[in-house]
Amino acid sequence: MNGFAREVCAGLPGAELTHPFSQNSDDIDVWKIGGKVFAMMSVDADGVSVKCADVATADMLKEAGVGVKAPYCHASWVRVPSTAGDDEVRHRIETSYRIIRAGLTKKRQATLPPFEPTP
Repeated sequence: MNGFAREVCAGLPGAELTHPFSQNSDDIDVWKIGGKVFAMMSVDADGVSVKCADVATADMLKEAGVGVKAPYCHASWVRVPSTAGDDEVRHRIETSYRIIRAGLTKKRQATLPPFEPTP
């Protein structure tokens, strides 16, 4: 699944792959837009951590079984396992991307390529 999640992240306009957490740069992929994190995944874990609109949304996703607590992240983040399915994973990554992108300054947003969500 992480291959699929990486593909989704790489296809988002202006997305940047970084490896800030370890000496081994392949351990954790951290995807950013405008210098802000929108998705994280470990090579040895089956899932992707994403930002939700708020803590209540993250709690709802956890209660519904769509996600679990995202390790080392704020309560507004969830880890979406591969068992959620490709459509859900894509939706959650794109939602996280939109949330983070919308939080950037207008000036920074203006420098980014346009984004059309997957229908």
